[in-house]
Amino acid sequence: MMPSLQLPGADGALHNYTPSMRTPIVAPDRPAFNRIAYSAAHVVADPLAAIDPWMQAAVDWDATIAYRRRLWSMGLGVAEAMDTAQRGMGLDWNTSLELIRRSLDAARDYPGALVASGCGTDQLPPESARNVDDVIRAYEEQMEAIEALGGKLILMASRALARVAAGPADYERVYNRLLQQAKQPVILHWLGDMFDPALAGYWGSADIDQAMETALGIIGANPGKVDGIKISLLDKDREIAMRRRLPPGVRMYTGDDFNYAELIAGDGEGALPSHRSSDALLGIFDAIAPAASAALSELAAGNEQAFHAILAPTVPLSRHIFRAPTRYYKTGVVFMAWLNGHQKHFTMVGGQHSTRSLVHFAELFRLADAAGLIEQPELAVRRMRHLLALHGVGD
Repeated sequence: MMPSLQLPGADGALHNYTPSMRTPIVAPDRPAFNRIAYSAAHVVADPLAAIDPWMQAAVDWDATIAYRRRLWSMGLGVAEAMDTAQRGMGLDWNTSLELIRRSLDAARDYPGALVASGCGTDQLPPESARNVDDVIRAYEEQMEAIEALGGKLILMASRALARVAAGPADYERVYNRLLQQAKQPVILHWLGDMFDPALAGYWGSADIDQAMETALGIIGANPGKVDGIKISLLDKDREIAMRRRLPPGVRMYTGDDFNYAELIAGDGEGALPSHRSSDALLGIFDAIAPAASAALSELAAGNEQAFHAILAPTVPLSRHIFRAPTRYYKTGVVFMAWLNGHQKHFTMVGGQHSTRSLVHFAELFRLADAAGLIEQPELAVRRMRHLLALHGVGD
C-alpha cells in the first residue's frame, strides 16, 4: 500500500492523503482519431543556466523536443510557440523561432505529425507600436520566418494591435492583409482576456457578440485562407454559436479548457459536419495526453460513452489548472510533467513556477490521482514529498 502524504488544504491545515494506486491511463499503440487535436506544448527550462529567470529564458532543448516526440507518438499534434503557453510569459521571439525550427525538424521522424506554429507581434513591445502599419510589419516578419521553415501558421492575437486599433476596421485591415499573403491556410486565434488582460476588446469591441461578427466577417472575406479558428473564451455556448456559422471548410478548434469533452464530442446539430463538433487546440492536452489519446481513439471507433468515461475525470483537474488567474495555467501543466517524470526539475521559463501556491499543487496532485494521470506513483509521491519539504512540510 502506498504511504500517505500530509497535504495542505484550503483551510490551511494538513490532511492525510493516501494515493489511490489506480492503474494509469495509457495511450493506445496505434491511435486513430476522427478529430484534429493539437496540444499547446510547454517548453522545459534549463535550470543550470546562469540567467535572471524573470528576465531571460534558457531552454533545455533535448528535454523540450523529447516531450514533443511523446505527444506525436500518441497521435496528438503540437501547437508550437503559442501565446500563454510560452509567448508573453518568458519566451521571446528569437527563442520561439528556434523552438519552431527544432520542432519542425523533429516532426519529420513522425509521418503525418502535425505542427502549427504561433505567429504574433511580440518582438514589437505594445507601447512601441505607433499605428496599425507597425503591427502589420511585425506580423509579416514572423510570417516570413516561419513560412521559410515550412511551418503552418497560427495567427495569434496581438497585444500591440489591441493597443493601437481604433475599431473593427483596423482588425479587418490587418487580418485581410495577412491572410491574402499566407502561403497556406492558417489557424486564427481569439484569446480571451481571462488568458491575457492586454487583449481585452479584441476584434474592436468589448461586446463579445459584436467581436464575433467582425471575426466571422474576416473569415468569410478570405475563402480558402483560413483552416480554422481557435477560440479561448471559456464560453461553450458562444463557441457553439460561432461554430455553426463558419463557412464550409473552416474548422472550430476548441480552446475551452473547461468544456472540451462535450465540445469535441459535439451535438450533432448544424448544416455542415464541421458545425456539429469541434476539433481541438488545447493547453490541457499537454497535461492529460494519455487520456486525450485514449479518449479520441474511442470516439473515432464510435464509442462515445467510453470517450466521456475517460475524459470526465480530467475535467475537474483542467478547471483547477485553468482557474483564475487563468494566464498562469502553464504552471500546473509543467508540475504534471515533472510529477510524471517527463522532466527532471520543476523550474519554468520566466520564473513561472512561482505563480501557484502549495495548496494549489496539493489539490492538483489529488485530482491527477483521481483521473488516472499519475503515471509512476512511487516517483510522483517522492517528488510531492520533495515539494512539501521545500515548503516546510514534513522532513
